[in-house]
Amino acid sequence: MRENEKIYITAKELSELLGISIGHAYKIIHQMNEELTKAGYLVISGKVPVRYFEKRWYGLEGVNT
Repeated sequence: MRENEKIYITAKELSELLGISIGHAYKIIHQMNEELTKAGYLVISGKVPVRYFEKRWYGLEGVNT
């Protein structure tokens, strides 16, 4: 991982990326965090790992951009 590469995406960044409201972005993050919790991962409220978002949203795995 590069030094300046972000690990998490916030609701504000997600709303800007997808062109949706911040409230809707929080709902999406909450859903993904529930999935991660059920899979046994620790989560940070209001944020989701960028790689997990990319995998769930775009269907990509191991994305290196």
